Amino acid sequence: MMREKPSIAIIGGGIGGLTAAASLTRLGFNAQVYEQAEQFAPIGAGIQLTANAMKALGGLGLAESLRSEGFAPAAFHSRDWDTGNVTNVLIMGEPLERRYGAPDLMIHRGRLHSALGTLVPRDCIHFDKRLVAIEQRESSAMLSFADGSRVEAMLVIGADGVHSVVREALFGAEKPRFTGRVAYRTVYPTARINGIAIDERAKWWGPDRHVVHYFTTRNKDEIYFIAVTPEPDFRVESWSMSGHRNMLLAAFAGFHPTVRAILSAASAVRKWALVERDPMPSWWKNGIVLLGDACHPMTPYMAQGAASAIEDAVVLARCLDHVGRDGISKALAVYTASRKQRTDRMQLTNRENTWLREKTDTDWVYEYDAWRTQLAWPENSPA
Repeated sequence: MMREKPSIAIIGGGIGGLTAAASLTRLGFNAQVYEQAEQFAPIGAGIQLTANAMKALGGLGLAESLRSEGFAPAAFHSRDWDTGNVTNVLIMGEPLERRYGAPDLMIHRGRLHSALGTLVPRDCIHFDKRLVAIEQRESSAMLSFADGSRVEAMLVIGADGVHSVVREALFGAEKPRFTGRVAYRTVYPTARINGIAIDERAKWWGPDRHVVHYFTTRNKDEIYFIAVTPEPDFRVESWSMSGHRNMLLAAFAGFHPTVRAILSAASAVRKWALVERDPMPSWWKNGIVLLGDACHPMTPYMAQGAASAIEDAVVLARCLDHVGRDGISKALAVYTASRKQRTDRMQLTNRENTWLREKTDTDWVYEYDAWRTQLAWPENSPA
């Protein structure tokens, strides 16, 4: 255990940033979170917490509270876009939990974010802090924010998303690659579908577009969908931009009546461009390190974007817990070595967009336990 712990600044208060703060707090660190928004606001979106994510969150004591609010489907169905024919079924519920040691839950993203927020002392979360510059010093970094304030920290964690300012400061400017596809999404009361029988969780596969839907509450009174379709001229990557409902319905006009009913029941939708990057050769330099979308952004086709950020946060905290102030660089090297092979594979698998369409090996994703996985320490170093 580290006797003298470094000052830590986390840039970004999203799911990855809050998980990092919660994990570090649990291990006795004083981590400060700097979030550019003026306050946290719930985004109208669902999130799938696969077993690997739930094991990481369970180590923070959130398993039962999330289980009480989220929904655990009995099965996931892959279906052809027009006929509705089933191409694959993943048995979930209790069998999946027995196999992987944790449930697979669907929940509103805002509820997860709020739960993580309860694990971080309120005076450690600083709002309206938009990072504009980082000055690296011999054993620390000076952070400058748009409001004129400055903060010095021995360790800086960039959890600031695909357009990471921290990433740019470390490795230079490089725009993420637009995939040519956009995603529409929303949550709304299940009553709006007027009793139509639907799968608890399903993905409808079209030739170049798809729709995923599932319930986000234990009593199934709220439904979420994400609909991905080509729009090569669209470039806005904001998660909160309003989408045109008529454009959405037109893009899926030929889909099965059940899909069209689910899409039509939404009164409003959000829309954002899907972007990606190639795997990065390095995630850190000196006392600055990246996690989540800042270093391995991926399309949402495996439901592992947030899960991989959650895993990153836990593993990074574990690595830091084994070194002293003078060992930060070693901890960051071990963190990267422990995580990169897995996230590289996730990024590349996501691009294929075939996950669970047919029978799929899910073990390599869902068996992972961020609290127990072996860390890549060099020989004669802490285990």
